[in-house]
Amino acid sequence: MESMTQPRSDSNQDALALALHDLKASVARSAREGIAAHEAEAGIWQWVLQLGHQALGRLFRLVGPGDVGESVVLPDGQEVRRLDRLHPRVYQSVFGRFELERVVYGTREGQKIPYVPVDTQLQLPASAFSYLLQDWAQSVAMDQAYRQVPETLGRILDVHPSVDSLERMNRKMAETVRPFGESRLAPEPADEGALCVVSADGKGIPIRRATPEASIQGHDPQQEAKTNRKKMAVVGTVYMLDPVVRTPEEVVEALLRLPEAPRPAVARPGPQHKRLWASLPHEQDGREGSATEQPFGWLAQEVARRNPEAAKPILLLMDGQKSLWDAGQRVLPQVSTIEILDLLHATPRLWDAAHLFYGRDEEQALRFVYDRVLRLLKGEGPSVVAGLRQMGTKRKRRGKKRDKLAKICGYLENNTHRMHDAV
Repeated sequence: MESMTQPRSDSNQDALALALHDLKASVARSAREGIAAHEAEAGIWQWVLQLGHQALGRLFRLVGPGDVGESVVLPDGQEVRRLDRLHPRVYQSVFGRFELERVVYGTREGQKIPYVPVDTQLQLPASAFSYLLQDWAQSVAMDQAYRQVPETLGRILDVHPSVDSLERMNRKMAETVRPFGESRLAPEPADEGALCVVSADGKGIPIRRATPEASIQGHDPQQEAKTNRKKMAVVGTVYMLDPVVRTPEEVVEALLRLPEAPRPAVARPGPQHKRLWASLPHEQDGREGSATEQPFGWLAQEVARRNPEAAKPILLLMDGQKSLWDAGQRVLPQVSTIEILDLLHATPRLWDAAHLFYGRDEEQALRFVYDRVLRLLKGEGPSVVAGLRQMGTKRKRRGKKRDKLAKICGYLENNTHRMHDAV
């Protein structure tokens, strides 16, 4: 653990230079002794962490404890004095732990400290964890359970934040999401594309509803009642896009990657200024909001900022979830909104239908799907659905296969009017 007490020049035996020298010597020794590359790599990484620790420690020593005189006048006019003793704080970086001894300014010991020059100069976080470590830890937590994050970070950085710290870190970071989103300026109109795209998707999130008297068996997935075990989180996005003209054949050939399909001659334009919002409903003022209320409220505000008076066509691109379409219809200007079913939600159902008829004959299934996707893109949805039902009758699909085919046909039929504009 590094301690910073007062500014000082580097000693005769500079720790940072010594660590770099030792790293070079270690590499040379690995080459002489024929060490395996992966073993040398692991050793080098440990030296890199030590170098980082020495370098960051040098920064803290150069900055010093933050003594700026006997007293300071704050921006609000309050005069505070330098307190007698140094105040330590922990700074947990990606390179290891530091304890910083700082000069602080206030009225007297025991009262709230209004000014810490070092913290202000270095923009240190309120918690012990560096902003970089918080960023990396929460990035890992996006894909892993909290209890697995310390193990992952420990293997890479030799840093082991507790699960409780990670959860508190997440809650604290979440407090800045809304102010950050509201502070972002709309892009310049000249930098925006000709089409305004709005999209949203829902995902069920498992919720553990623990009670003080609940036994451990109460959280057994096999025993716990399935009702109210999930909440739906909604992720929404708004971006601008320039149109590109493609034929239905070009779309389906690019989607299915047929061997004989030609490569597209014109590169497709990418999304412009894509902004995202994710929300999980929670109780507020004793009431739990709907899953779509917050994200679609934000989507409507973002559209109004970037597409005032709905001057540009609004493409509402989603899957077949009715609650999402209903929310979009409530908040978006219908005069210029075009509903489009995401083609990638229709094609899996066509593949399911193909396997009901052709089993494992992948060549026949591919031709089947190619033909139906092409016809959907040409606006022939009703005839595609009628044909599927007719095939099911002629081939005498019964039981679960018949039920599955009926579900596929129902999905396509309900969304037919959202497919003919997807070219």
